[in-house]
Amino acid sequence: MKRSEEFQKELTTRRKTFKRLSRLLQDDSDDKVLMGTRISEGHRNYVLMYNMLTGIRIAVSRVTAKIDRELVDEDFMAAHKLAFDVIGDELTPGAKYDFKFKDYAPWVFRHLREKFGVDPADYLISLTSKYILSELGSPGKSGSFFYYSRDYRFIIKTIHYTEHKFMRNILKDYYNHISKNPNSLLCRYYGLHRIKLPHGKKIHFVVMSNVFPPSKDIHETYDLKGSTLGRLLPEEEVRKNPHAVMKDLNWEKRQRKLQLGPQKRKLFINQLVRDVTLLSQLNIMDYSLLVGVHDMLRGNKDKVRDTTLQTFQPNTKSIQRRITQMRRRTSQLQVVREAIAEANLRKIDVSQLPKVVRDRRNCIFYADESGFQATDENNRPLPVLYSLGIIDILTPYDMKKKSEHVFKTMTTKDKNGISAVKPTQYGQRFLEFMACAVLEHNDDIPHEYKLKSKTKHFFK
Repeated sequence: MKRSEEFQKELTTRRKTFKRLSRLLQDDSDDKVLMGTRISEGHRNYVLMYNMLTGIRIAVSRVTAKIDRELVDEDFMAAHKLAFDVIGDELTPGAKYDFKFKDYAPWVFRHLREKFGVDPADYLISLTSKYILSELGSPGKSGSFFYYSRDYRFIIKTIHYTEHKFMRNILKDYYNHISKNPNSLLCRYYGLHRIKLPHGKKIHFVVMSNVFPPSKDIHETYDLKGSTLGRLLPEEEVRKNPHAVMKDLNWEKRQRKLQLGPQKRKLFINQLVRDVTLLSQLNIMDYSLLVGVHDMLRGNKDKVRDTTLQTFQPNTKSIQRRITQMRRRTSQLQVVREAIAEANLRKIDVSQLPKVVRDRRNCIFYADESGFQATDENNRPLPVLYSLGIIDILTPYDMKKKSEHVFKTMTTKDKNGISAVKPTQYGQRFLEFMACAVLEHNDDIPHEYKLKSKTKHFFK
């Protein structure tokens, strides 16, 4: 009885806390602050952004307000629906737009956020205390859009339905792997959701961790797959944009290496093998190691983020005054849209970005000032900080990739250099590249990490 009363008391406290937080977030949403690409009136991604954040705020608040419990098998395939409109009901508050929201495996992602050390209130405030997102340019080859959270800690990425479906299928394996490997280099997923606009298509998206720390300028960025075909960013492109993401051949041409002493090298390669083994077992390929390099001697004096992150603040008050003076009747929504259309870009104040992110301390690869500091062969620290993470882990070796493999083997001489190969071969090549081309020293790494004929047993 006493235990039941304590649970009820905790539940009541949690609900009151999140009600206050919800009211706070609702009050803050009137003056939208958008970050990055200017979104003028009628831009569909403004509505998309609003719907994403509103849905996240309500869905995460609901599951976090409940008393914690153990996961069951049904949790991994669960899906909760929410409907939003201007009026609202007992489950959802009124919203500026009508849309439907679906929250997938909410209990699983609640437990994942806890394992990653993400505080639920922190998570909601970062994403939704004010609706600030930075759109990362135009969509990439996959057609996905990327958005930063207001403090640069989280990324929202739209994904294809097939990726969404595949993620749900592997979610239990991913969860079990993270539970056994708290220092995993795999991309950290915090939520899987879907929105649908009236008469519009369904849009699936994930919330995940930003590999790069908010407090450090990243001076060089590399996306390494261990393949060679098409894996070069032309030097003229690099000269135009020194902060562009470079690839495997750029890494080799610039003779870059990860400087890791014996202790850190062992941690890195052992975790890498465990993560790649899982990906191979799940029939996954086309992933890459994202490497960000921060020169600690240069620090932040280049002001990289000052030039790459911008905001614009819509001034709704001045618009409202002008409308009042003109005696023109209009809705609050129209006021916001007009303010967005007239807003001017300005640089973000990077001093307001968090210096220390608590959840990053829980992983050894983020423990050195939110990164993994280089060391020499005597394990002494060097003035270089690495940001490391395995990204793009939702691509199975399906019929599409098998067809791509067949086509490219027929049209290129370098059959081993193409990206679309079987997951076992992909994993072998990936590990070999890390041991031979990425690490500065590999004399103490077992031969099975370096020799093609010896790595197969990792993937049986």
